[in-house]
Amino acid sequence: MVSLRPRRLAALSITLMLTSMTMAACAKQDSGGDHSATDGNVVHVVCGATEDWCAATTEKFSKSTGVKADFVRLSSGEALARVKAGKGSPEFDVWYGGPADGYSAAGSEGLLEPYVSANAAIIPDAYKDPTGLWTGVYVGALGFCSNTKVLAERGVAVPQSWADLLNPKLAKEIGMAHPSTSGTAYTALWTQVQLAGGDQTKSLEYMRKLHPNVLQYTKSGSAPAQMAARGEVAVGVIFSHDCVATVEAGFPDLQVSFPAEGTGYETGGVALVKGARNPVSGKKFVDWALTTEAQEIGPTVKAYQFPTNPDAKVSDKVVKLPSIKMVTYDATVAGQAKSALNKRFDAEVAQAPKS
Repeated sequence: MVSLRPRRLAALSITLMLTSMTMAACAKQDSGGDHSATDGNVVHVVCGATEDWCAATTEKFSKSTGVKADFVRLSSGEALARVKAGKGSPEFDVWYGGPADGYSAAGSEGLLEPYVSANAAIIPDAYKDPTGLWTGVYVGALGFCSNTKVLAERGVAVPQSWADLLNPKLAKEIGMAHPSTSGTAYTALWTQVQLAGGDQTKSLEYMRKLHPNVLQYTKSGSAPAQMAARGEVAVGVIFSHDCVATVEAGFPDLQVSFPAEGTGYETGGVALVKGARNPVSGKKFVDWALTTEAQEIGPTVKAYQFPTNPDAKVSDKVVKLPSIKMVTYDATVAGQAKSALNKRFDAEVAQAPKS
């Protein structure tokens, strides 16, 4: 009589092998879509806030949630380019900080994953995308950061309007970033579009008139504050909170002013990167970024933006938004126009600084 045991063992081996192959195939399919099963309890953040703010935020998030976090600090234009470059295999899970028009531009290219956090309900509609493409975490107003000592030497008063910046006495005395690399500078450019009634050609005409007075176009939007502090320029065109922080760093000659015609503002956002490797942890970061705990971190590292969560404490060093005239600033429209308008700025005003 022939034993059937070897046949049964062979059949069992084949069954186990097929089961293993099926499970592997399922796992491979899952990794290309929902990563929740393989989320590494870590979140990789591309951060557009200041270096200190990025560090304090990711550290606090980790302590509060137990999720590991790291960050790379990039200006808005650089962050957009980096997220775009990683579209096939994202290196970041979350984008945090920097003007929302950059997020809108990223969304139009399919680089972000809409996510409506439950915590977003308390954030005013003006500071969030209705589809959850991005949600605002702070607001900052654009202004002028003047070195009063240098201005006095030039015989020029602290500028109170965009027109004041065209004064011939300010030749090579103005510092600002380039809109292709900096969200701050793009806010300044889009502000001119709004002041020109939506006419982009007129806005570029103003920028061409301003050009002879600009010493250089920096990559970073906050750099002109340091330039003004060192006396390299008389005026920096930056977000006002960056000037306040520089005054606190030991430069009392600096003074903030706002243009009478109206100024633009940023809504600093937070968003999920599409195809993120750690989407569960990424969503936890977005949820947490909208809390009072997260939004009260800024002033502890000399970042004086206005929090979007109405329950968050507001530092007395934060500009009172109703006290200044601001233009209508639709981040979605600004984001859709960003690429083409920046290309025109490159061609008609000045080339972006080389990396």
